[in-house]
Amino acid sequence: IHPIAYSRARAAGIWQCRHVTGKRYGVQQTWGYDGRRDVLAATRAALDYLEKLHEEFDDWQLALAAYNWGENGVSRAIAHNRAKRKPTRYENLTMPRETRNYLPKLQAVRNIISNPSSLSFPLEDIPNRPYFTPVSTPEHIDRQVAAQLAAITRDAFRSLNPGTTLPAL
Repeated sequence: IHPIAYSRARAAGIWQCRHVTGKRYGVQQTWGYDGRRDVLAATRAALDYLEKLHEEFDDWQLALAAYNWGENGVSRAIAHNRAKRKPTRYENLTMPRETRNYLPKLQAVRNIISNPSSLSFPLEDIPNRPYFTPVSTPEHIDRQVAAQLAAITRDAFRSLNPGTTLPAL
């Protein structure tokens, strides 16, 4: 998912965070900035939210399903199964197709990354170090000036700052 992607439910960013969830986890959203599109801010919030969901459901599969479908949806499905004396594990719950397919897709990505030698094509090594250094300014700065100071192109600056919602350079 691209950092500026929006879902039908108005979730935004690479972790598809909704406005209310973002606010609950400290993601700033102002006229000129949407932290849900900021890779660092959104990732911190997504990890905090996943930890909270894991504490609530005590199961990573249910936590991931709740991240995708919403905690109320998963809670209702669990309550429904309990009322019918059915198992309440992930694989026993009735849920939307998108949510049902969410976990296998994540598992597939995990399997590929964990065992790239099983592929018919090589995965490029990605160094485990920051790609950029975040810099704060005491007040707003023109994006073109910021790109010049960083000695990068305007397009590179835009791609490294997807949370900025001000008009394009």
